Amino acid sequence: MPRKPRFYLPGVPVHIVQRGHSRDPVFFEDQDYATYAYWIKESSKKYSVSIHAFVMMTNHIHLLITPRGAESVSLFMQFIGRRYVPYINHKYGRSGSIWEGRYKACLVQDDTYFLTVMRYIELNPVRAGMVELPGHYRWSSFCHNSGIKNIEFLRPHPSYGALGKNQQERHLMYQELFKGHIDEDAMKRIREAWQTGTPLGNEMFRDKVERQLQCKVGQFQRGRPKMTIDQKGL
Repeated sequence: MPRKPRFYLPGVPVHIVQRGHSRDPVFFEDQDYATYAYWIKESSKKYSVSIHAFVMMTNHIHLLITPRGAESVSLFMQFIGRRYVPYINHKYGRSGSIWEGRYKACLVQDDTYFLTVMRYIELNPVRAGMVELPGHYRWSSFCHNSGIKNIEFLRPHPSYGALGKNQQERHLMYQELFKGHIDEDAMKRIREAWQTGTPLGNEMFRDKVERQLQCKVGQFQRGRPKMTIDQKGL
């Protein structure tokens, strides 16, 4: 059965999720996380991809990016995979792919869901019960976006920039966003979108994506999406 083609649009944010094979770990010690982060930085420069948010969990990763070109996302992920997988296999005496098939991804409507997806990503360690607060987790973008420390390869999206007149205001407003919970319906829509490749946004956004790509993308369902598997920590 042929693989379903992937479609991306220049300047449209993309939420990417990739899980370890059989949910096995893909990071084992700090150096592994640091190595993956290094290849994120190098690949983002090489393929003109802006990284806005990320989290590296024990057995999966989330990225929120904006590509400059239609092929940038695929090239970006290939570059990372072709370097990180051999690194892990050589270091730990393994062979084959460490990932569970291809990564999953969906386009994100920036003015509607962008900041919610940032929170969804950076709250992953809290949902998984690894930490009490997102700032306690080392391997995510929260500390950068909330002003605790700088991460060189991250770039602000206009939706983030609109939070305040200056960096201090943006940091404070971003921290305020984390004082409330993400609506359960929004959580389900985000999960459904990256699982199926369906653009995350309103019907106008989805229609616009289809017109620009000249094809159907993902699973366009009306109403609330149904969850069929446990997605704790994702």
